[in-house]
Amino acid sequence: MRFVTYIDGPAGEPADRVGVLSGDQIYALTPGVTLRGLLGDDGERLHREGEQALSDPRDVLPLDDVQLRAPIPDPPSVRDFMTFEQHVQGTARLAGAGAEIPPQWYDAPAFYFTNPAAVLGPHDDVPVPPGSDLFDFELEVAAIIGLAGRDIRASEAERHIVGYCLLNDWSARDLQFEEMAVRLGPAKGKDTSLTLGPVLVTADELAPYRSGTAFDLGMTAAVNGESIGTDRWDAMHFSYAEMIEYASRGTEVRPGDVLGSGTCGGGCLAELWGRKGRDAHPPLRPGDTVTISVDVLGTITSRIVAYRGSPASLTTE
Repeated sequence: MRFVTYIDGPAGEPADRVGVLSGDQIYALTPGVTLRGLLGDDGERLHREGEQALSDPRDVLPLDDVQLRAPIPDPPSVRDFMTFEQHVQGTARLAGAGAEIPPQWYDAPAFYFTNPAAVLGPHDDVPVPPGSDLFDFELEVAAIIGLAGRDIRASEAERHIVGYCLLNDWSARDLQFEEMAVRLGPAKGKDTSLTLGPVLVTADELAPYRSGTAFDLGMTAAVNGESIGTDRWDAMHFSYAEMIEYASRGTEVRPGDVLGSGTCGGGCLAELWGRKGRDAHPPLRPGDTVTISVDVLGTITSRIVAYRGSPASLTTE
């Protein structure tokens, strides 16, 4: 099944509502129900509610008539991994032509925690972070945890995934590089925006495409209609099962947790800069549009805008 979260209700009192997407129509679930609230088991409750909405519709509306939110707008945590070898190799070359992947990368699926409060929906504009002149995108696929667990073995980890959605990990590269020079970060380099959507595709729907570490589906990224790169989802070096095993070691993963795959090969400007130099493509600027797509999971097109706040640390007298 394919689930969406969208804005419902009058303009003055908007509320999130969940629906099942069938074709280009949304079959709404009961008001007040959230995707995160339907998690916590092996997916039975989510599928039961979805089937009920399809068989006995309460409200049906066209997809084009709604504003989508992130499928889960308030994840308990977001872990972002680095599982695509081509991406890691390309970005490593930002340090110099001879730079290679650290051997430790092959030992375990490394990740960092990013900001759950920064989650945006697939229709939302994306602001350039304050103080950044080197803004970038990252094409990823996120697994959503449906069943909690601790110290999960990789052989049992797949049952903890309820489904998948696109993830764009927006990156202020200049801030990121400065922060990580002191052995911390990315911090503010990754803190302003994280786009999720457009739909949560349940794991069973992807089963026919199973291949190696992931699924035999294409991934594409473009800026202003110009192709930046393509990859295959099953090019991941580590599987989601291995990611969950590592993430849950000594701690708990919870329903609604987001586990990003990391950027695919060709899925960001930084990799292009590492392979072809900083002049290969300009960083993102207000007015640019970024489109990321994965077969079956859908497409997100985001408009880049100027940051509208006034951070005290960046203002001048």
